[in-house]
Amino acid sequence: MAVEATTEKPKNKAWGGGVSPYNVSWGKMYMWFFLVSDAFTFSSLIIAYGVMRHRFADIWPLANDVFTHFPFIEGHIPLAYVGLMTFILIMSSVTMVLAVDAGHKRNNKAVANWMLLTIIGGFMFLGSQAWEWYHFIHGTEQGAYIMNDGTVARPSINATTHEIDLNTLLLPGGKTVSGAEAAEIIATSEHFHGANMVKNEYGHPLFGDFFFFITGFHGFHVFSGVMINIIIFINVLNGVYIKRGHYEQVEKTGLYWHFVDLVWVFVFTFFYLV
Repeated sequence: MAVEATTEKPKNKAWGGGVSPYNVSWGKMYMWFFLVSDAFTFSSLIIAYGVMRHRFADIWPLANDVFTHFPFIEGHIPLAYVGLMTFILIMSSVTMVLAVDAGHKRNNKAVANWMLLTIIGGFMFLGSQAWEWYHFIHGTEQGAYIMNDGTVARPSINATTHEIDLNTLLLPGGKTVSGAEAAEIIATSEHFHGANMVKNEYGHPLFGDFFFFITGFHGFHVFSGVMINIIIFINVLNGVYIKRGHYEQVEKTGLYWHFVDLVWVFVFTFFYLV
């Protein structure tokens, strides 16, 4: 008996093309592709930082000894300002969630309000990061003495008067030198304030290199996200997504913004806390 040809697809085939069985648009799918690839980049940077820190563990600066400044407050408050920056960015992620939720409810006014708050939060984080960079580059009042072998010796601070004490110098690993040995280091070493890509008063120069590259790369992502959010915000005000009948663009932008926030949580944990 001859078998009749048929164009009917097998019933057990999961997906024959066309509409995704997971109901994911091409825009969301490609956004996820981008985020996964970008995650590899940040992961490689954090892993490289961990490797170098382990290699130079004896002379590696501790973040809670470096980032101790806070606006309008004298004294040392370890990582308080970085913690505030983290809080601001996390709250901007919350407002983005509310913007996406308002889009699902077709509430155009609420979407605009929450997007505006997200943009403000992004600018606050960028401004805070610029302030932190300034203080890191400018350095401390006492500075440090960089010896010929690259070792950094920092003047101690009198616990009672809070004045700089050049009679005692602090070396990496908790070691101290004083008297004639300290005077010789001061006479033969370069006095340097702050940090750049070559020198670092806080310790090993690689610490500064990783700080500028990792936080700068993340800051560029935040800046890009803020610019995208502004474009989306303008479209919301002009009723673009009401005419389209959906707010998927807000949701895709939200995926990127949440990714940026999540990356900062890892940067904050492995660079500042660990």
